[in-house]
Amino acid sequence: MTAAAKSLNAHVATSTSTFGLIAPDTTGQNFYRNDQALTDLLRIHLPDTLFNHVEPHLDRLGALAGGHLDECARLADRHGPVLHQRDRFGNDRQWIEYHPAYRELERAAYGEFGIHAMSHRKGILGWADTYPAVAKHAFTFLFNQAEFGMGCPINVTDGAARLLSRFGDDALKAKYLDGLTQTDMEKLTQGGQFMTEKEGGSDVGKLTTTAVQDGDHWRLYAEKWFCSNADAKMVMLLARPEGAVGGTQGVGLFLMPRELDDGSPNHYRIVRLKDKLGTRSMASGEIKLEGAIAYAVGRLDRGFVQMAEMVNWSRLSNGVKSAALMRRAHHDANTVATNRVVFGRRIVDMPLARRQLMKIMLATEQAVSMSFMTADALDRAEAGSQDAAALLRVLTPTLKYRATRDARKVCGEAMEMRGGIGYIEEFATPRLLRDAHLGSIWEGTGNIVALDTLKRAVGRHGAEAALGADIHARIEDMPGVPHSWCDRLRGVADKAIGFAREVAAKSENEAEARRATSTLYHAASAVTFAWESSRIHAMRGDARRLLLSKLVVDHRLTAQDPFTVLPGESDGVVADRLLGDRPLPMAEAAGMLGFT
Repeated sequence: MTAAAKSLNAHVATSTSTFGLIAPDTTGQNFYRNDQALTDLLRIHLPDTLFNHVEPHLDRLGALAGGHLDECARLADRHGPVLHQRDRFGNDRQWIEYHPAYRELERAAYGEFGIHAMSHRKGILGWADTYPAVAKHAFTFLFNQAEFGMGCPINVTDGAARLLSRFGDDALKAKYLDGLTQTDMEKLTQGGQFMTEKEGGSDVGKLTTTAVQDGDHWRLYAEKWFCSNADAKMVMLLARPEGAVGGTQGVGLFLMPRELDDGSPNHYRIVRLKDKLGTRSMASGEIKLEGAIAYAVGRLDRGFVQMAEMVNWSRLSNGVKSAALMRRAHHDANTVATNRVVFGRRIVDMPLARRQLMKIMLATEQAVSMSFMTADALDRAEAGSQDAAALLRVLTPTLKYRATRDARKVCGEAMEMRGGIGYIEEFATPRLLRDAHLGSIWEGTGNIVALDTLKRAVGRHGAEAALGADIHARIEDMPGVPHSWCDRLRGVADKAIGFAREVAAKSENEAEARRATSTLYHAASAVTFAWESSRIHAMRGDARRLLLSKLVVDHRLTAQDPFTVLPGESDGVVADRLLGDRPLPMAEAAGMLGFT
């Protein structure tokens, strides 16, 4: 263990005590052991051999996320990266200085667990094969409960490896692919993604970066405006070859190294680092390309389409990371509510607080279930299923849209649960809230992603048919779930898909795209909860997730009269069971569905 790690561990050890009436935080908790739902979902989606292999590693990561890595994340957030334009000898050699805590986070993510390489390199954590998306994103989910910012460099390194392996020629693969998937920190090549420009933003067709051919390589000119992992050793970016047509059709994908073969810096400068609301640990910068040497990846007229694949993979990762923020906020809110006594009662026993906790829980569990449902679709699509590929096309933007938006509210509610002290940067809640706001902007704002769901996935590709087929198949495969509830789920799901089709059919309905996307998400999650409950009940006799299905239908898919006092008996009973940890038999859960 490094000296920095020992120092950080010592700090954590002194932070575990509670003082007076201030409720404890999550310091010292094991985020894997605290999350029975995660274990259940992994048992559902993974073969037993793989689950048994990864569980000890998840347990270790869960402990680190609740302790050492969490303290590293706090320090890295407080002491962000610093750009230096020259070295100490006055040479014009840019470098970015990182706090030792950030380097500890890198060592854990890339070196110990190899999260970036799990889909590409065999042998990570002793597993003979590569990992499916479900397993990989279990690690993503736990790591990002401690540190959200580094989730971006991990993801773009993973994405760069995927783009290179799919579209790069043999020479480029031989030169760069091994480094992108290394777990040896001395050999690791971190990836970056430089796509955004001042001129275009989300309108990639307005891209102004020019590529001029120079022998066997290209030279790039222009500015990139928002560059994640600014000092990455290898970058994927879009540029328009000189003379190419306008719009996205004329855009090519290029690989740009940070250093040239002779060790000299490539011809681009980091102009400055961004002063960001959140993800302060990670270096995002503005880059000026001054004849930077780069290499074409794939067909020059397919660059946008190829990069779009990386964006879609990133959107799934983004949804998982937002689910992680919510789960961390959920842990903190529960810790406060069960440990703080005010006005003679625990917070968790107060009706309004219980309702607040239930809102936090419901949005969190929706994001977790939909994340693993989407990851499972990716695994099946990668195995060759066309139905799963169509399902993935609609699930990915739907997850990204709704989970990232919910994360902002959930993290805010968790901060409020802690009260004024939750606003203080010594606790995790301010960092969670700041970071949550980026999730809904990364890889497309809410409007962009909702339009992608409705205009493209539904309107152009008809992917809602695959979602409908998947939903109906799940409803037919729910042993123990009452037939009446299956009928209810079938009805709301069909309405949600019909509404999405109606919105997608006419351009004048575009303003309804966000609502239609949310409705698809809620309907799919209601069905998924019920489907999960039948399997978890078969494994260990607990059908509590069926109650989550009821809450989605009652509160997300059923109109409420704002001027009517709603009976509280049903939700009160449901809250008692969901906020506790006692298993719920299916027969009892089924009986609770009858409350109105």
